[in-house]
Amino acid sequence: MLLENIAAGFGLMMDPALWAVILMAGVYGLFIGSIPGLTATMATALLVPFAFFLDPLPAIAAIVTMSAVAIFAGDLPGALVRMPGTPASAAYVEDAYRLTQAGKGGLVLGVGMICSAIGGLIGVAALMFGAPLLAEVALRFTSFEYFWVSVLGLSAAVIISRGSQVKGSIALLIGLVLSMVGIDITLGAPRFTFGSTDLLSGIDFIPAMIGLFGFSEILRNVTGTQLAAAAGKLDMTRFFRNALSTIWRYKRHIPRGGAIGTGIGMLPGAGADIAAWVAYASTKNTSKEGHRFGKGEGHIEPIVAASSTNNAGLASAYVPTLVFGIPGDTITAILIGVLYMKGMQPGSQIFVEQPDLVYAVYLTFLVANLLLLPLAYIAIRSSGLLLRIPRNVLMSIIFVFCVVGAYAIRNNTFDIWVMLAMGLLGFAMERNGFPVAPVVLGIVLGPIVERSFMQSVIATNWDLLRFFTRPISAILLVMTVFIWALPLIQPLLARLWRRRRGLPEDGETPVEQQAGDDARGDGAG
Repeated sequence: MLLENIAAGFGLMMDPALWAVILMAGVYGLFIGSIPGLTATMATALLVPFAFFLDPLPAIAAIVTMSAVAIFAGDLPGALVRMPGTPASAAYVEDAYRLTQAGKGGLVLGVGMICSAIGGLIGVAALMFGAPLLAEVALRFTSFEYFWVSVLGLSAAVIISRGSQVKGSIALLIGLVLSMVGIDITLGAPRFTFGSTDLLSGIDFIPAMIGLFGFSEILRNVTGTQLAAAAGKLDMTRFFRNALSTIWRYKRHIPRGGAIGTGIGMLPGAGADIAAWVAYASTKNTSKEGHRFGKGEGHIEPIVAASSTNNAGLASAYVPTLVFGIPGDTITAILIGVLYMKGMQPGSQIFVEQPDLVYAVYLTFLVANLLLLPLAYIAIRSSGLLLRIPRNVLMSIIFVFCVVGAYAIRNNTFDIWVMLAMGLLGFAMERNGFPVAPVVLGIVLGPIVERSFMQSVIATNWDLLRFFTRPISAILLVMTVFIWALPLIQPLLARLWRRRRGLPEDGETPVEQQAGDDARGDGAG
């Protein structure tokens, strides 16, 4: 059966038009990721109008390839001008920039390129073997289990998002309120429409995404400072040899980074951005040179770990997307909208009804991560040119894409106003330290939470104990409670780990640690 599905997937991949789409999407992702502030999520949102005219597999393949290449391309402006091209690159931007200033920019980008490809392949392996197994479990899910999976996704989006968790919770509530606009799922009555007939169908997902991640980026770039000058010409001598020898020196971080990216990527709402920060923190806490990270000339070790984590998290984020219909990150949240637009229902049934399409998606991930190597090398060689595009020209083009993308979904001018309003909301939230990702998850998961809850309580005559007594529901409940408790126990576990390994406390150099140990020893004597 497995071999039959793989063969069927290969059959779908033999279309020359599909390969043309993959190549163009890779170049597009390279361009977007290389520009500071233009995220892979925004690039995905801008792809939606074009995906409308493609068949399901080319549409998915375009998003997969673009995002895989864009995540690496975000390292280019981070290393050259200290401005990460994508949020996933922000975790190690300080080390990358300082190493570039020290004349090691070629090494930084070479290591990032190879580690991203290896991490992506690790994520693909997890996707290929993990998704079908989870799909078998998901076939036993009822509305009770889908309710807890959705709550788990919302919890993960708040708890492990960067910044204040209070602000993350407020952002999530905003998304949940927006998801309630329109017709009540149970009663069929209008709510939060304020008499507007345009709002009866709710806030359309795609214009909201384009506004939050497209128009808001334009506002941030227009109101922000100009880009700094590039750090200078990269040293490309012995490019691959130096990169491979460095990776071999820190080879233990690649499987660890791949495991972190895979694990966090499978959490609904987490994705590569958060996985990169977790990998950086984990490497700093367990490295004997952790006190050097982000200081002086920077350090290559966290770049090996975090860059391999990025693409692993990107691939594994498709596990909850394909299995449960729950987005693993903001990119797959937009992908779900594209699948619905194509008349497809993401979830466990897709493995039964369209296994050839699923395995074709797996093969697309393999191709995307292998295509990353030549495209990334070309980008590194020409990175200076990519960063010299006039900002006013670039922002004008992006704004046209935003307007056309918002209108093209339903041919409704009201969606353009939705896009503009959501862009202003996203801009205001970012300026005040509120994360945008929980808003996205609230819009996507809000209807699923409400529908699952109401179906469950109506079927059981409001017997709420059924949410806790079903075996799978109880497991999901424990996982949700663990996610909420994680911020309280994580610092304690990290401190115990470092003491057990004899590593310095966070912010303490080995010399300071030795002095502290001597002082404590003298006091004890």
